[in-house]
Amino acid sequence: MTIKSTPLELMLALGLEDRVVGSAFLDGPVSDDLAPAGWAPTVLADDLPSQEVLISASPDLVFAGWESNLSTDGVGTREDLLSKGMRTYVAPPACEFGGAATEPLTFDGVFQMITEVGSIFEVEDRAEALVAEQQTRLDAVAVPAESTTALWYSSGDDTPFVGGGTGTPNMIMAAAGLENVAASEPQSWYSMPWESFVASDPDVIVLVDAPWNSAEQKRERLEAHPAASKMTAVQESNYIIVDFATTEAGVRNVEAVETIANAMAELPVTP
Repeated sequence: MTIKSTPLELMLALGLEDRVVGSAFLDGPVSDDLAPAGWAPTVLADDLPSQEVLISASPDLVFAGWESNLSTDGVGTREDLLSKGMRTYVAPPACEFGGAATEPLTFDGVFQMITEVGSIFEVEDRAEALVAEQQTRLDAVAVPAESTTALWYSSGDDTPFVGGGTGTPNMIMAAAGLENVAASEPQSWYSMPWESFVASDPDVIVLVDAPWNSAEQKRERLEAHPAASKMTAVQESNYIIVDFATTEAGVRNVEAVETIANAMAELPVTP
């Protein structure tokens, strides 16, 4: 059983679709590059499922994308699920909020997750090949010759929700050769006051395109905001759009790096 898109995507990337008895809380359609022809996930809940729904799928293991998925407010704690015969695995670079991270996420951490899941399902060779393929793609990314600053705008209206210095956004931007203006913030994501957002004045703004909060909506918000509309990146339309499903720790993070690097090659940015 997978909860969130990234665990399901990793299972598919390892050719383990026949081991997935159900999925929930998906962030959008499954990528055609990952899903076998004619295959579709068995979606048990659009959001976080109840424990009753989870148990009805009879999984041996619950693979969660967020630590909060496995809590008393989620499907149940790891201890509770184990007492009912279900083991659990949470992505080591899982999305957490509200506290400082002990160390920043790196691609080594993502690759470690791939290796661990490969070991759990006894497909070590597939995991090794997947890590090698992802590393090769990362090594091939062309980064800007000059320092280019960027701000990751994930969501938020009253207060922007941006990528801090320890999570997936920072990891992706760094791999694409961008300098995160919020890198000093020891959180994966955090709420940034509009005053600070505007004052950061990056060369480019990365807009996350999500089904519930599109990149176009965020662009319109910036261009309508009295202060943000005067930012360099807004004035020059220096936007880069990434799909939400590529922005949480998983097998599509390299895709986000490639998207940003390719977009940077097309933008007339003058750092």
